[in-house]
Amino acid sequence: MNMSTAVIRCLRKYADFSGTAVRSEFWWFYLFNVLVTVLLYFSPDVINFIGLAALLVPSLSSASRRLHDTGRSGWWQLLILVPFIGSLVLIVFLVQKSKFASIDA
Repeated sequence: MNMSTAVIRCLRKYADFSGTAVRSEFWWFYLFNVLVTVLLYFSPDVINFIGLAALLVPSLSSASRRLHDTGRSGWWQLLILVPFIGSLVLIVFLVQKSKFASIDA
């Protein structure tokens, strides 16, 4: 899966917290979020806020689908609230292979 396919798929599933997302889909969309965030950093505050707010729900839904693909609930994203260790554990969960028969790229 390439970046454009992953971004389009994640934006089409804007608020779909069910189903699964393969690793490549999640990480390409994550890279897209990082690039947009860097570009928005140099824009006025209002545009920055609107852009980041628009990407919040698809980011949460893609991470939730990725966690589903590893056999976990999307609620595991709350680990991000635990300083340092929570982020590391969540990253480990997000990089693991699929627990299902989907093609894991």
